[in-house]
Amino acid sequence: MILMLITDRGRLAPGAAFDAALACLVRQARAAAEAGVDLIQVRERDLDGRRLAAVVRAVLQAVGGSRTRVVVNERVDVALATGAHGVHLRAASLDASSARVLVPRPLLIGRSVHDALGARTAGDVDYLVAGTVAGTPSKPVGHPLIGMDGLKTIVSATHVPVLAVGGIGPADVPAVASTGSSGIAAIGAWMADAGDCRATSLLERVDAFRRPGDAANMRGQLPTH
Repeated sequence: MILMLITDRGRLAPGAAFDAALACLVRQARAAAEAGVDLIQVRERDLDGRRLAAVVRAVLQAVGGSRTRVVVNERVDVALATGAHGVHLRAASLDASSARVLVPRPLLIGRSVHDALGARTAGDVDYLVAGTVAGTPSKPVGHPLIGMDGLKTIVSATHVPVLAVGGIGPADVPAVASTGSSGIAAIGAWMADAGDCRATSLLERVDAFRRPGDAANMRGQLPTH
C-alpha cells in the first residue's frame, strides 16, 4: 500500500508567517518519514520559485535517511534544482513524455487524473493520483466527485499504481482497495485536529490506514529503477 502526504502549510499552520509555517511543515515531514509514509508531494502553489525551493530543500533534509520520497507539484525546474525525487503533474499540465525528457529515471513522474480518459492518456508516468473521490475541506462545495465507481474505471484504464485522493479515511480503505487502487493520498488526514501548528506524530495514523489495507490485500509499489 502506497501512502502519500500532500502538503498545505495554510491548513497546517493557519495564519502563520512563512518561516513559522515552514518550521511546522518540517515537523510534519519528519513525522511522516518516521511513520513510513511513502511519498510527500510538496504542493505550495502560491509560492514563487525561490521560496518553493526553500520548502523542498527543508522537506528533503527532514526526510533524509528514510525511504520517504519527495515530489514537487508541477514545478519541474524546482524539482531538478533541489534534488527532489520527482515531479507531480497536474491534470492539465504538460504531457509526461515531454516531462520525461527533463526528468529521467530514476526520478518519479506522477499525474493527477479525474477520469478514465485522463488515465489512458497520462503517458510515461510512474503513478496516478485519482480524485476527487469524496467531499473534502480542501475542495469547494460543488466540486465534482468521482466516487468509488469513477475510481474503479480509472484503475481499469491504466497499468500504473493509482492513489485515491479526497475525503478518504481509514474506514474507507476496504472500499478503495476493492477498486484495485494501490494506495491513498491525503492532506488533512496527516494533521492534528487543531492548533497553531497541526503537525503531529503520524505513527498511529499510518497504522490506521495500513491495517485495513493489509487486510484487504491492498498492494502497490513505486518503481525503484
